[in-house]
Amino acid sequence: IFARDETEANTMTVVGTYGYMSPEYAMHGIFSEKSDVFSFGVIILEIVTGKRNRVFYNLNYEDSLLNYAWINWKEGRALEIVDPDIVDSLSSTFQPQEVLKCIQIGLLCVQERAENRPTMSSVVWMLGSEATEIPQPKQPGYCIGRGPYEIDPSSSRQCED
Repeated sequence: IFARDETEANTMTVVGTYGYMSPEYAMHGIFSEKSDVFSFGVIILEIVTGKRNRVFYNLNYEDSLLNYAWINWKEGRALEIVDPDIVDSLSSTFQPQEVLKCIQIGLLCVQERAENRPTMSSVVWMLGSEATEIPQPKQPGYCIGRGPYEIDPSSSRQCED
């Protein structure tokens, strides 16, 4: 897709499933390797939560998966988003730190700005390494605000801080 000296490209026709598209691709048609990292992060969070990245109802709020994961992460309740079927099936071998690491990496992959996302090789290294310091994620791109707040339509980041 890219020439040897290119790291990103632009298209006038955006094709794909919006829940997996990076903000820069969905809004401006710009794609790069970091677009795939964004999609991978969504898939990690879907696996951990057992939920699809679309609007769903959670505790009387309409929410997106990325917002749901981010809010719980920043409030220190990340383990509450884990699919109960995962916890039940791994009851004797469930390792909360490994699940927290997956959530953290998933959130790093869905950062709004492509330059804030890790490379795919870094993701693989972080997932496979036991003694690595993983950066703290920032607010992800493509969140839908919780509750009756005004949302700035000019920004793809629409989460509450």
